[in-house]
Amino acid sequence: MSLPLKELINIGAQQLRDAGVADADIDAKELLCYMQGLDRVGLMLHWQDVMQDNQCEAYFDLIARRASRVPLQHITGRQEFMGLPFDVNDKVLIPRQDTETMVEDALELAEKGSLRNQPYADSLKKGGDVLDLCCGSGAIGVSLAKLNSKLHVTCSDLSKDALAVAKGNAALNGCRSVKFVESDMFAAFKGKLGNKKFDLIISNPPYIPPSVIEGLEPEVRDHEPMMALDGGEDGLDFYRQIAAAAPGHMKKGAVLMLEIGHDQRAAVEGLLGGSGRFERIIGLTDLTGKDRIVVAQLAGK
Repeated sequence: MSLPLKELINIGAQQLRDAGVADADIDAKELLCYMQGLDRVGLMLHWQDVMQDNQCEAYFDLIARRASRVPLQHITGRQEFMGLPFDVNDKVLIPRQDTETMVEDALELAEKGSLRNQPYADSLKKGGDVLDLCCGSGAIGVSLAKLNSKLHVTCSDLSKDALAVAKGNAALNGCRSVKFVESDMFAAFKGKLGNKKFDLIISNPPYIPPSVIEGLEPEVRDHEPMMALDGGEDGLDFYRQIAAAAPGHMKKGAVLMLEIGHDQRAAVEGLLGGSGRFERIIGLTDLTGKDRIVVAQLAGK
């Protein structure tokens, strides 16, 4: 059976709504664009087209996958982040808009020495060494390298599969200078790499307690890698490790920038402050006004 493109999308969107998909209308259009190799402008130009039987069948196969709560990005294999293309699969966390806020803050710090237009630290204004810790898809590190050529970026992760995706994304975005290190947190940087130190350590570590993971949307709970989500019983395991170990890998005046859960600001600030190794500890919000980032500078001695 052939159907007008508009009607086909409407049917697909209704099937997604029935399955509980939050952005059903958007996803229905995105899947058609993916199938036909169109962008949203191209879709509108073909709005009056009639789709043939084989096209309808292929489209409804995609809709069925999305209705089973497979993430849209796992179907299309791609997610835009900071205006750049990133390949994703079930081995890495899908880059979120919330994390773009932290990358924008890091870029401001590197370019102006400020955070949200307030003077903060000058350690990156002439460029410097950056570590994207727990890099996953490489979205943070690759974006920084692409958008500020003065930064020398290293991406590290425990997962070989994640590093393979990150390397591919560096190549996809023409970032040949980014380095990749397989490491359990800082382990590799105090061994074969000779206690490497950085001007900025930036990280979106796992920070969700297992009790919370159980209640997440199926797209996240059932399809994204658990090792990228599970932050231990209280969600703070990785922050404890970072607070203890990061100072040994930071240059004088270096900055630590961490993404956090919306209810973790006080706890993470407390861990950093309690270590006695950090100063100028501040929290920053995302676009919705929720706490999302904690920044600290290595204390001078």
